[in-house]
Amino acid sequence: MTSLFSLSGKVGIVTGGNRSIGRTLALSLADAGADVVVAAAHDMDSACQVAEEIRRKGRNCLAVKTDVSIKSQVEEMVSKTMERYGKIDILINNAAINIFSPAVDFSLEDWNKVLSVDLTGAFICAQAVGKIMIAQRKGKIINLASVGGLCGTYRKAVAYDSSKAGVINLTRSLGVEWGKYNINVNAIAPGMVESDLTRTRLEDQSFRKYFLERVPLGRIGQPEDLVGVVIFLSSEASNWITGQTIVIDGGQTLLDVTP
Repeated sequence: MTSLFSLSGKVGIVTGGNRSIGRTLALSLADAGADVVVAAAHDMDSACQVAEEIRRKGRNCLAVKTDVSIKSQVEEMVSKTMERYGKIDILINNAAINIFSPAVDFSLEDWNKVLSVDLTGAFICAQAVGKIMIAQRKGKIINLASVGGLCGTYRKAVAYDSSKAGVINLTRSLGVEWGKYNINVNAIAPGMVESDLTRTRLEDQSFRKYFLERVPLGRIGQPEDLVGVVIFLSSEASNWITGQTIVIDGGQTLLDVTP
């Protein structure tokens, strides 16, 4: 049974793999036996640190500077991965940004900036890696969505919520189109997780208290809370699942949690 969840011999790419959630997921792939490509748009020092941690686990790792909103950089990421490993088994589309502003004041520049990374970036990466997986006739793509894409939970985050709704439907569309190639495309929709994107808001103790009162399991999520489902979706155990979005939120979406 344990072998169902093993990623031994697999190669996975994690975008935004140098910090918080991405770092945790990159390390978890290595723990499960995979070699890992850590892609990061900025702060390559931290990406290299993650790569070194992975190597200490006995796995191979490549750190690649990649802005997912720039197609040429994504193609370079894929090219370097293929040069090193000759295949891509797993893509985790984790890279994301957020800008908080009331919708009535949200600038078009900021709207385009968020969607270019959170939605268009996920598509660019899926398209580039998908070409490899189609040729292989096999692959696993896991998109990081959000409960904000399901129910608009984050007030003043209109672009982020909209992009994550798009990620959910991107997941469905690719699941339908690429199923015939034995490619599984799924998403996870985390609730409020301690991360670089949420740290500022969670430092507001009144917001934190308000939010905690509306999470049935009574705590803010941690990046480690996402690991089990991501490993499942990356492994052979999920071979007959595609186009799905799995909510990981401590029960957040069971209640009215709009701050």
